[in-house]
Amino acid sequence: MYKRSLLAGIVLTASIAAIAVGISHTAIAEHTHASALTVALLLGMLIGNTVYPAIASHTGEGVLFAKKSLLQLGIVLYGFRITFQQISQVGWAGMLIDGIVLCSTFFLAYQIGTRVFKLDRKTSILIGAGSAICGSSAILATESVVKADAAKVAVAVSTVVIFGTLAMFIYPFLFQLNHQLGWLVDAQSFGMYTGSTMHDVGQVVAAGMQMDDSTAASAVITKMLRVMMLAPFLVCLSLWWDRKQVQGQSDQIAHRPRRMTIPWFALLFIVVAGINSLHILPASVSDMGLRLDTWVLAMATAALGLATHINAIRQAGVKPLLLAAVMFLYLIVGGALINHLIRAVL
Repeated sequence: MYKRSLLAGIVLTASIAAIAVGISHTAIAEHTHASALTVALLLGMLIGNTVYPAIASHTGEGVLFAKKSLLQLGIVLYGFRITFQQISQVGWAGMLIDGIVLCSTFFLAYQIGTRVFKLDRKTSILIGAGSAICGSSAILATESVVKADAAKVAVAVSTVVIFGTLAMFIYPFLFQLNHQLGWLVDAQSFGMYTGSTMHDVGQVVAAGMQMDDSTAASAVITKMLRVMMLAPFLVCLSLWWDRKQVQGQSDQIAHRPRRMTIPWFALLFIVVAGINSLHILPASVSDMGLRLDTWVLAMATAALGLATHINAIRQAGVKPLLLAAVMFLYLIVGGALINHLIRAVL
C-alpha cells in the first residue's frame, strides 16, 4: 500500500508539473512572465481544494516525498545555474551590497513580522527569506529548515509572486527615470541595484530585458551572486533555529546533548555550483541538470499546492501581505540607499 501511494503521488505531482511546464512556454505565460513554479503552485492548489481530498489516502506518500525530498534535490540542482566566476564580475562592491541587503531585509522582516504585525515566527522567516534572497526558491528551501505548514509556505510564495510581478514593471520605469534624473552613475550601477533588490531570478531577467544590455547583464550577475548566498544563509538559519527551538523547551530538555542540524542540500548546492564553475561538464549535461531542476522544483511546488487549503490561507489574513509590502518598499528605497553608500565608499 505504501509503495502504491508513493508511486501514485509521484505520478500525480509529475503530471501537474508537466502541465505547468507546458503552460509556462505558452505565449500568454511568457508575456506575463509566469514561471513553471507559479503555475504548478496554482494548479496544485486548484486540485488540492477540489478533487485531491478524495484521493489523498492513495497518493499522500508520494506527495509528501515530492514536497520534501524532491524539493531538497531541486535546491541542489539549482547550483547548475551559478558559477563562481560570476562573483568576480561584480567585485567586492557587489558582494558587500548583496550581503547587506540580504541581512538587513531578513532581519527587518523577522522583527517587523513578529513584533509589529504579530505574525508567527515561521511566516515571518519565510517572507523574509523570499524577499531577501531569491523569491519562491528561497522560501521552499527555508521551509526545509523551519518545517513550516504548507499553508504558511503558500502564503509566503503568494506574497513574493505579487510584489515580484510588480517589480518587473516598476524597475524598468525607475531605469527610465534614472536616465533623466541621474540617480545612479552608470548602467552597471543600476543593474547592481536591480539584481540586489528584486525577488526572483526570472523576474530580474524579465526586467532586464526592458533595459539595455549592460544593465541587464550586471543585474543578472548580481542576482546570481545573491542566490549563491542561499547556502550559507540556510546553514546559519539552521543553527539559529535549532537554538531557538531549544530555548523554547524546558530546562531539562534544553540541557540534553543535541545534534547540530546542517541542511545537507545547502552544502551540496555549493558543491554543484563549484563543479559547474570548473566547466568540466559537457554542455549537454549542464542543460540536462537545468531542465531536471525545473521539473523537480515544479513537482515539489505542485505537492505544496496539493497540501494547501484555501481556508488556511484565509485565516492568515492580510498581515502577511502587509509585511511583504513593507519589505518590498524597503528593497526599493533602502536598497537604493545601500547601493549608493557602498559604491560611494568603495
